[in-house]
Amino acid sequence: MENKAERISLLDEYERMGEPDEEALRAELKEERAKLAGYQTRIKEAGLPVMVILEGFGAAGKGSVLGRIIKNIDPRFFRVRTMDPPTKEEKRYPFLHRYLKDIPEAGKFTFFDNYWMAEVTECLFSGNLSEEEYRKRVGSINRTERSLTDNGYLVMKFFFDISEKEQHKRLKHLREDRNTRWRVSKRDLHENDNYEEYRAGYGRYLSDTNRSAAPWYVVEAGDRKWAELQVLRFLNQGIETALKNHAMAVPIRQNVFPLKKIPLLQDISLADKTLTEEEYKEKLEKLQEELADLHNEIYRRKIPVIIAYEGWDAAGKGGNIKRVAAALDPRGYEVHPIASPEPHEKARHYLWRFWTRLPKDGHIAIFDRTWYGRVMVERLEGFCSENDWQRAYNEINEFEKELTDWGAVVIKFWVQIDKDTQLTRFTERQNTPEKQWKITEEDWRNREKWDQYEEAVNEMLQKTSTETAPWVVLESNDKKYARIKALETIVEALKKACKERENG
Repeated sequence: MENKAERISLLDEYERMGEPDEEALRAELKEERAKLAGYQTRIKEAGLPVMVILEGFGAAGKGSVLGRIIKNIDPRFFRVRTMDPPTKEEKRYPFLHRYLKDIPEAGKFTFFDNYWMAEVTECLFSGNLSEEEYRKRVGSINRTERSLTDNGYLVMKFFFDISEKEQHKRLKHLREDRNTRWRVSKRDLHENDNYEEYRAGYGRYLSDTNRSAAPWYVVEAGDRKWAELQVLRFLNQGIETALKNHAMAVPIRQNVFPLKKIPLLQDISLADKTLTEEEYKEKLEKLQEELADLHNEIYRRKIPVIIAYEGWDAAGKGGNIKRVAAALDPRGYEVHPIASPEPHEKARHYLWRFWTRLPKDGHIAIFDRTWYGRVMVERLEGFCSENDWQRAYNEINEFEKELTDWGAVVIKFWVQIDKDTQLTRFTERQNTPEKQWKITEEDWRNREKWDQYEEAVNEMLQKTSTETAPWVVLESNDKKYARIKALETIVEALKKACKERENG
């Protein structure tokens, strides 16, 4: 931990507000409580998701203040989550996973008693997090909070600050009563015994994550009613501002990720990418055997794998996935067919439904269509604004960087066919009774927009083929060729990951 004097700490520089007298305090509390109650309908109508994060010293009164605040809100429109230290199972997912699972739906509140600050600072204090890892996590948190606010979330963060003497007094009082003794942990006592060290660490974290999109509000928590009023003041101000800004466009972020050059779709040769039946069978058997062995190895090495498929309708994604899955232990993989978002998915950040489908370490997740729907079908069908899909390129690059930083192997396939091949396959499906379920009116409508889709796909490939998660085009006029290329790509990527893990 850095020395306190070496950094400017938000805990040392925040402006303290003058506490009103008892009569004024009661009157203002009544006013702010009524104001919060009145905001419920407006929040619901505007579809504003509100995240309220409460952090602070042990015994600073977060729970009691939270209990008073939620009395002003209809219980149908809020949830309270207490984020305990991660379980062994939760540690098998990316750091952000368990936190993002619980973000609120549009028009609702979620109150968090502790969030990612508690885990990060505790790991730093205990020595379980290096300086480099700390900086990475802070970067992840700042990017994620910005992405949430860019996508319409209000993120309100409060830190409850009390003096060493006041904390000692409260802990002593709690321990003297056998009914409240359980509320005092060894960690609380250790925090008080090492108060200055913890204060410096908390101050550093607050400064490192204090951003205009999601600033910290430091609450003087010596008196509980005064603490409640401070939270209500800031929360109501934040809601009012968010309601005014809710429909405003958000700046498009500049890409900061190194990109890997990829050809335009029209420049990709398809006619010469073929295999004979004999070549196909021979390669298929060999590659599936290799992949089966690698699946065991990635499980042993705890390497997560994410395979993403996008492509034209009737390009052969399903058959391709089937040949990959045939080589895998069914206990260690899952295929996620992605359709239009369900109402509860649509009511959250568009990446939420993918965060909740990630594999744990050592497992494989295969996505049949992906988060790239944002910059293809949602873009072209008007399901999101232009500002939304323009921002999404950078947001997706950030999402995939989180996955690769976690240690995941991310493989992205675009399954490419030409327009004539698609028409032939559509016609065959329509004329074959057992295949008619595969063809819909929507497929025909999408085909009419081929040129628009091609333009969108080209932009997507150019802007999201990063060095850490590049796109691989599967030439699929000959499905056999595409299946073998996919298996070869996966086998090569997993071999590389296992070798790196062995040397690392």
